Amino acid sequence: MSTEAPVLDPTEVQETDSRSAHDQPWNVVVWNDPVTLMSYVVFVLRKLFGHDESTATRLMLQIHHEGKAVVSSGPREKSEHDVHRLHAHGLQATLQRG
Repeated sequence: MSTEAPVLDPTEVQETDSRSAHDQPWNVVVWNDPVTLMSYVVFVLRKLFGHDESTATRLMLQIHHEGKAVVSSGPREKSEHDVHRLHAHGLQATLQRG
């Protein structure tokens, strides 16, 4: 049994993503629920994220028809804060790696 480290051919070494996992954005996902009014979801998205009427409506319809939508992305700490704000407004939201 050899104790020598294998010699790597530089042409076989795969490059990794230059961004660390810490730098990758996190997505804030809002989930559909059968209780919350669509107009209220639009109101909350506009209030918390500054989306215009058409963007907030498009996201609300995506939530309604597909069951979820990414409403914002950013650093983990900011995204966690956004999830807490959505919870405070009665919406179901989670955090996902981007």
